[in-house]
Amino acid sequence: MAKMKRTIKKYPNRRLYDTEISSYITLEEVRQLVLDNEDFEVRDAKSGDDLTRSVLLQIISEHEDTGQPMLSPQLLSQIIRFYGDSLQGFMGPYLERSLQVFLDQQTQFRSQLNNLMGQTPWTMLNDLTERNMAAFQALQKGLLDTTSPTPAKSSSGSKKSG
Repeated sequence: MAKMKRTIKKYPNRRLYDTEISSYITLEEVRQLVLDNEDFEVRDAKSGDDLTRSVLLQIISEHEDTGQPMLSPQLLSQIIRFYGDSLQGFMGPYLERSLQVFLDQQTQFRSQLNNLMGQTPWTMLNDLTERNMAAFQALQKGLLDTTSPTPAKSSSGSKKSG
């Protein structure tokens, strides 16, 4: 059975109500839903209009105001210039595909790095130690085999008495 999209209602007082948990939530909690890959929509409590994009833009705006912003004034200006341009309809899908390619490459890089490095530095050290021990044991066995005297072959001839 397919899980239904989670609905969050936005009231005129700007409060957000999560209908799934029957509780008011903050913008930070909505951000956590995004991070958790939850499928949700934000609806105006009175009109039912979809407000998801505006709430997501509000979250981006708040995070751009604190810490190190991702969107430079130059990038934002370039995006604004696309509004009303004949290429406006292509810009959104282009940015989505570009970001997906970036995320795919990042995932591939992390996977390759994990394969190269192993799970932890201890794993690498343990593997190296095990290989060195195996090589040392093989060397010891080889030395013992070459220095051991080979048993003398006994002659089974019999003496004739006369």
